[in-house]
Amino acid sequence: MFDLSQVLEVATATHAGMVRSHNEDSIAADAEIGLAVLADGMGGYNAGEVASGIAVAMISTEMKQGLSGDRAKVLNNGAERFLGEYAERANAAIYEAAQSQPQYSGMGTTLVAALWYDNQMAVGHVGDSRLYRLRGETFEQVTHDHSLLQEQIDSGMITKEQARYSQNKNLVTRAVGIDPAVDVEVHTYPVQPGDIYLLCSDGLSDMVTDEDIQLTLSSLQANLPLAAEQLVQQANDNGGRDNISVILVRVRKDFPAQRAGWLDKLRTWFG
Repeated sequence: MFDLSQVLEVATATHAGMVRSHNEDSIAADAEIGLAVLADGMGGYNAGEVASGIAVAMISTEMKQGLSGDRAKVLNNGAERFLGEYAERANAAIYEAAQSQPQYSGMGTTLVAALWYDNQMAVGHVGDSRLYRLRGETFEQVTHDHSLLQEQIDSGMITKEQARYSQNKNLVTRAVGIDPAVDVEVHTYPVQPGDIYLLCSDGLSDMVTDEDIQLTLSSLQANLPLAAEQLVQQANDNGGRDNISVILVRVRKDFPAQRAGWLDKLRTWFG
């Protein structure tokens, strides 16, 4: 199996925040297979943490199993399709649990998942949990929120600045587990050594400006665990009105896929 643990450096942090009594976010990161998954659950009576837990556990466990054989063959068949398929499986599992157990009725979760392979990154997301990239001095949001607020920004009804003070921040237009099927947005991006990727729940992005996130990442990039903790601390210092979760992934060097040599190809042809 292709091991990316020498290529990717990972740091995580999660906190209930200053207002919520428990944490309904779930996170998982596995540098070896190049996977990071973050989910922000919703639903009463702790159902949100059940939904986010199902999503993260299923995707991280089952994708590891799926990649444990011929990783190149799996990803050559389409990393985007692979990522979307596991998100859809998680959607079905959450939906079925919500239908069969009354205390979980209506539960759901946002999702952002990234898979690194062959100097690329496939990203799948649903809802308003985000993935950002710091490349050199350029910091930008890679994912596009599925939220009422984003639709209002896109249509020109409000500006990004006005959106910071909107009361509609938590109204997502897509979530995992709410309906029998889910529309997962998946894209692939080229990766460069030195890139730092940030996956986060809206507990960070609602409480800390992009400018302050960039400043923290840029100044603490030599110490990713400290950067992750500091981002959470900033969100709490600004009020911590929601659960806060952060996954940071630094790309240390190139990681091209291992191509089959001519001898391997001959063996395949003549079996």
